[in-house]
Amino acid sequence: MTELPEGRAAPDLTGHACIQAYLKTLDSSPGVYRMLDAKNAVLYVGKARNLRARVSNYARPAGHSPRIARMIRDTASMMFLTTRTETEALLLEQNLIKQLKPKYNVLLRDDKSFPNIQVTNHAYPMIRKHRGAKKEKGAYYGPFASAGAVNRTLSQLQKVFQLRNCADTMFEGRTRPCLLHQIKRCSAPCVGKISEADYAESVRDAERFLSGRSTKIQEKLAGEMQAASEAMEFERAASLRDRIRALTQVQTAQGINPRTVDEADLIALHLENGQACVQVFFIRAGQNWGNRDFYPRVGEDVEAAEVLEAFVGQFYDSKEPPKQLILSHAIENADLMVEALGQKAGRKVSLLVPQRGEKAELIESATRNARESLGRKMAETATQAKLLRGVAEAFGLDRPPARIEVYDNSHIQGAHAVGAMIVAGPEGFMKSHYRKFNIRGDDLTPGDDFGMMKEVLTRRFKRLLKEDPEREKGLWPDLLLIDGGAGQVSAVAEIMREYGVEDIPMVGVAKGIDRDQGKEEFHRVGQRVMALRRNDPVLYFIQRLRDEAHRFAIGTHRAKRSKAVGATPLDEIAGVGAARKRALLAHFGSAKAVSRANLVDLKAVDGVSEALAEKIYAFFHENG
Repeated sequence: MTELPEGRAAPDLTGHACIQAYLKTLDSSPGVYRMLDAKNAVLYVGKARNLRARVSNYARPAGHSPRIARMIRDTASMMFLTTRTETEALLLEQNLIKQLKPKYNVLLRDDKSFPNIQVTNHAYPMIRKHRGAKKEKGAYYGPFASAGAVNRTLSQLQKVFQLRNCADTMFEGRTRPCLLHQIKRCSAPCVGKISEADYAESVRDAERFLSGRSTKIQEKLAGEMQAASEAMEFERAASLRDRIRALTQVQTAQGINPRTVDEADLIALHLENGQACVQVFFIRAGQNWGNRDFYPRVGEDVEAAEVLEAFVGQFYDSKEPPKQLILSHAIENADLMVEALGQKAGRKVSLLVPQRGEKAELIESATRNARESLGRKMAETATQAKLLRGVAEAFGLDRPPARIEVYDNSHIQGAHAVGAMIVAGPEGFMKSHYRKFNIRGDDLTPGDDFGMMKEVLTRRFKRLLKEDPEREKGLWPDLLLIDGGAGQVSAVAEIMREYGVEDIPMVGVAKGIDRDQGKEEFHRVGQRVMALRRNDPVLYFIQRLRDEAHRFAIGTHRAKRSKAVGATPLDEIAGVGAARKRALLAHFGSAKAVSRANLVDLKAVDGVSEALAEKIYAFFHENG
């Protein structure tokens, strides 16, 4: 990969002339180009089989769509990277788009990881939800479209196969069966209610089901039920009957149920009025493991082929592709995409745009889902726009806010204090923009809500002034909502004056008379306290915003408190990580017992070297 000379083609050139000036520096190599505006903000990232030929298209003064014409007009400089192959250019392009988020590219805005089901590597394996890198040993099945899809499947699998879902430490420490055994969700291997061989058979059956071989399992369970009935073991027969019903329920609750597709992602696009919805169905082991809708950022004149190519490239940048991608529309560089995905997966990956047969029926169903989802999204967006206009009217704003930031604190008598910020805009809650703040002010009095809010806003404005001093990146709020009354508003106003950002509208939301929902009072700097009509939709909207901030703050606080509850002095010893901490606690029973242990006993712990044992002993006896 080679970086070509960059910078302004000429100080006074922009648009077509600027682009034309770069042509003499380019050859026919494949590569990636970036178009930048006068402030060096990236406008567009593109790939090219032939850089010179591709860039020369932009140098033409006519024949462009309105979106591309605007992009060319704003271009003041370009950057180029040549690559060895066209496939390498495609991969680099998608990576740069995700990093730089250029204004004129199709951008996948939601790129979260998807959960899997893991069967752990243990004498009595547990079955559980797993998200993230597959570092632990065990078998993984997925991906599933959502945590809800995994949880529903796990719930039914527990009924059918009765595998444990408790942590290993809990499993090893139990002396009697837990509640799950009582309600027939676990076979209680922890206390010997099932033999290791029989439990292993249940694990194999669960893995057969997750691998798509459920018919044989049903036949086997039906045979066992019949044998139990003939032996007049009616309780066991009834239990087996319930397990067969649960297995059937998993299969019939899947909506789209492919007959001939074993492993594929169905990717369907619907475009309407400059907006797009991409619906993805995950087909694994011949089963539908859920679907997810995405709303990539697109322009008004973008073509379906461009949207789907960008989506596929960005979506699988951090995910392993299945054997087949079944698409609703053809993409332009299908050959390059197949090669890139195959390199990533280490095996063949095929792209299909079916015209007939079951695959066409499946993609038609997915496309209908995309169309309906986009319709609902557009209706919700219209409602949201009306509410934002109402907010602007209620609080005398110049225009509807595109970004509302709502702040709240959570603590128990000052302990484990956290601040929370949630963000809402024209498309609803912007959860990727939520932020949490660990309150670290040593000089704060426990429970000082004013001081906590001042610390949170101080850190927030410091960061904004550092990251976006010109307020050009869309990171600055158009409205601040603070949970509190006149005191909180005054404290925040002081911070805003200190940082020169008092031009941002700010409203304090107080509970009002009797702290009754519906009687909220709104406080603003230098203005009288106001209220909204009890049945005003804007009031309900602000209540939802405040409740979401409160929910996020409470959740963050609980997570911090739980972490603190599990903390021990061992966390402060360099070299004692999670695994060694577990080994020490399992060996001695408590952190206190570790602190009293002699050097010989510490050396006897599995995984603790002589040097580490001496370090642990010294920590407790020199610093204790």
